[in-house]
Amino acid sequence: MACRISEFVLDCHDPEALARFWCEVLDFVVLDRDENDIEIGPREGFGGPQPAIVLSRTDEPKSGKLRLHIDVNATDRDQDAELQRLLAAGARAVDIGQTGEEPWYVLADPEGNEFCLLKGRIDPL
Repeated sequence: MACRISEFVLDCHDPEALARFWCEVLDFVVLDRDENDIEIGPREGFGGPQPAIVLSRTDEPKSGKLRLHIDVNATDRDQDAELQRLLAAGARAVDIGQTGEEPWYVLADPEGNEFCLLKGRIDPL
């Protein structure tokens, strides 16, 4: 038997704002909250095929590029249409040294955490 990734923890200054952003991006809902953390995840709840994300309040500044980032794929539209949706939701394009020839877009969430929008469309769960 092996382990499964059940959740990611992302330190942030404003868990409420990032919860709204990532819920919009991933079609997630708030699963739990306390005074410092908000857990978001799939509508089916914790423990399903998709990991949850815990947005954990911190006062420490983000320093440099994340060592782990999230990749997302559109499920119901092409990459360019999904890019426009993500930008409207609050993402912004960032340059981390890409050439411009990559088949993905490098974006950042409202607190500057990098993630990539990949080209291929995948089936929704």
